[in-house]
Order: sequence, then C-alpha cells, then structure tokens
Amino acid sequence: MNARRLIFENHGEPSKSLSLINFQTAALKDGEVLLEIHAAPINPADLNYIEGTYGIKPELPSTVGMECSATVLESSSATLSSGDLVFPISQIGGWATHTVTSAENLIKLPSEIDHLQAAMLKVNPATAWLLLNHFEKLQKGDWVTLNASNSGVGQCVIQLAAAMGVKTACFLRNETLAPELTALGAELVLPDTAGGYEAAKLAIGKTKAKLAFNAVGGDSALRLMKLLAHSGTHITYGAMGRKPLTVPNGPLIFGDLRIRGLWVTEWIKHATRPEIEETYGHLARLILDGSLRQQVDSVHSLENFTTALGRLVASDRNGKVLFAKKS
Repeated sequence: MNARRLIFENHGEPSKSLSLINFQTAALKDGEVLLEIHAAPINPADLNYIEGTYGIKPELPSTVGMECSATVLESSSATLSSGDLVFPISQIGGWATHTVTSAENLIKLPSEIDHLQAAMLKVNPATAWLLLNHFEKLQKGDWVTLNASNSGVGQCVIQLAAAMGVKTACFLRNETLAPELTALGAELVLPDTAGGYEAAKLAIGKTKAKLAFNAVGGDSALRLMKLLAHSGTHITYGAMGRKPLTVPNGPLIFGDLRIRGLWVTEWIKHATRPEIEETYGHLARLILDGSLRQQVDSVHSLENFTTALGRLVASDRNGKVLFAKKS
C-alpha cells in the first residue's frame, strides 16, 4: 500500500530535521496488522526524540510519533479484526498515514470513542492515573500539588482528582488560564511564583499535601516540595523547565520525603497485560462519559508539519496540537 510518514535522518531542531516521504507498507507476518492512522498528537517527548535528548535513542533514519489512534485495515492476528479501533502501547511512528505493527502492541478501544481523544490516551491520562494511584492511597479531602497545571497531564490530574474527591493546588505560568482549570475541578489555581507558594501554604494549612507532581524542575519543583506533609512523596514526570531537581537536606532528612520518578513507558514495560488493559479500559470509559478530556488546540495534515510545529510555541496556544487525516 502507498503510504506517507514523517521521518528524521539526523538529530536536531524538529522543523529542520523532519521530512515527509512516501513508502510501501510491509507485507503482514503472522500476528501483525495493517493500520490506517486517524490522529497523532505532538508531545514534548516526540520533540526530544527528534532532538536526541529523549530516554530512548533510535536508529537513524527513524519514524516518529509515540501516540496515535488507528483502525485495523488488514489482520493476520486472531485477536484483532478489520475495522477495530486501536492505539499502540509502544512507539510505532504515529506521524504517518499507515503502518504495520504486532497485534500484541495494540489495545482495542470502543468504536464510538472520539479519535482525537483516543490518540492522546496512552501518555497523559495514564500518567495522571499513575500519579494519583501508584504511589499513595489517597482519601477524600487529601491535597496534591502540581506545576505545569495546564499541560495535558495537569488537566487529566485535575479531572481525575476531582472525581476522587481529592483537592488540587495547581501552579501555572499563564494566569489567564486559571478559569479553565477551575472549571475542570481545580481547588486552587495560583501563579508559579514565591507569592503563589505563600498563598497555597496558607490555603492548604497544617495538614499539607500528600503528593507533589513536578514537570518543571528548579525553583518550581522546590516550592512543591515545601508544601508536602511529613513522609510525603514528590514525583517528577517531566522537565519542561530543563532545570535540575535540587533537594535540600532539611526536608529530606527531617521531613522524611520520598523522591520518585515516573515514566509511563517504564510502567508499560513492567505491568501485566491485564493491568494495562484494565487501566486503559477505565480511562477510555471516562473519556466516553465526558468526565475526562484533553483540550485540543489545532489539527494539521502531515504536509503542514512546519505549521503544526510552529503552533506549539504560539502565545495563544491552548491545548494539544495533533496531526490527523483529512475527513
């Protein structure tokens, strides 16, 4: 089948490193399926992958696109049939029109789920779910704190926490987005500054937070740490600020803090198949009933990849930028 995909032959700035090429999809082997890709988001990890700064180094030239939603066109697997809606749990090069992959790498989704939301299911909702459920047993009324609150993970944390009755103290750089986070269920939305920290400290009170979710680093991460209760857990899942996490001796020794990291790819690697299917099945149902959604800023064709990449740094961007096939 004639198909197209974005590839990069050298690491570097994504808009200069990417090129759109035509290719022929491979013949199916036993257990494989041919996919038609509906949509694929542009994630920070995708950009790091192209730049050569991600935790996995690909062989070059390489495809790109860690998430996508797709329909099975042909199948040589007993577990999937033509017409099934799926998403991959490991990187298949989702910035493409078609691809071939193993059926074992795919999770089947309800046919009625929105294709754009399905394309964003693997990383952000699962990361948010793990942050809230994997490290601590939270109770109604407990506090968690997070920075980069308007990110995809941040939006998902707020919605999932609200459903659990857990309060969120959310820090963000662009204060104009505060009403949107409040509408999602955030308890507190404050500027990611020293003043915002003082306001959060006063509002949360002596009980403090059980968990802190850091995707920025530097001073922002330290402010989250200072809001933790004794034996609280500070979890880093991103590094948007590209500044190291510095842990002061006092809180670590006298506060008995736990410093952890989370990478959903590593969780998928070690989780059982039933655990993976149960987690994503639950999240898919939340998307279907409207209680979990990620904001979409814009949708672009593969041909317009430079425009799509430019949209990522637009001052008025609000939500995810995705590639999607023309309807």
